Amino acid sequence: MLKVLLVEDNAAIARSLGFTLKAQGYAVTVCGDCRSALETACSAPFDLMLLDVMLPDGSGFDVMREIRENVPELPVIFLTAKDGEDDAVRGLDLGADDYIVKPFRPRELMSRMQTVLRRAGKGEKTLVSGDLTIDAVAMTVTKNGEPVDLSALEYRILLLLLQNRGRTVERDTLFRRIWDIGGSYVNDNTLSVYIKRLREKCGADLIKTVKGVGYRIEK
Repeated sequence: MLKVLLVEDNAAIARSLGFTLKAQGYAVTVCGDCRSALETACSAPFDLMLLDVMLPDGSGFDVMREIRENVPELPVIFLTAKDGEDDAVRGLDLGADDYIVKPFRPRELMSRMQTVLRRAGKGEKTLVSGDLTIDAVAMTVTKNGEPVDLSALEYRILLLLLQNRGRTVERDTLFRRIWDIGGSYVNDNTLSVYIKRLREKCGADLIKTVKGVGYRIEK
């Protein structure tokens, strides 16, 4: 599972973006200021940093300088409400891999993250289980080469299970990581319905039920 360090001082934005990233299968650590961001980035390995420019104890540009000195291999994408060309150029000149202006669409962020990760040689671009294939870059699913039409939530559930193939994903984990488009959490009955639909579309034997625990894809 790819690890993302999200540096964002707005609690509501951090919570919303964290949910989005976790639904796409990322492990997310959130920091709200420059100091904690630098300490965290330098003390544990991450695959990508999403970095806000305006932070309570300084600038994301200052964090960027320190990151390039101490963790030069860490890809960084700036997230900011400042849309001036000078700020974008400054961020990129400091070594950022991309610069995204708020507000942005989640699909745009996911696509640009995947591009940066791909350039850095990180992450699985294609996940395969039997005759089923997920293209994590294009966010498409095929079975025996034929497209499988999945809803956004069905896709997120399948992606999470495949990213953890060989391991049981607990129902509580799915409840925390997957929610409907309106922001309401999926309940137990609804999750069972989505699993049933995935089996119908992708193969009856693909997703195994671990009674009283959750679900798993063997390989």
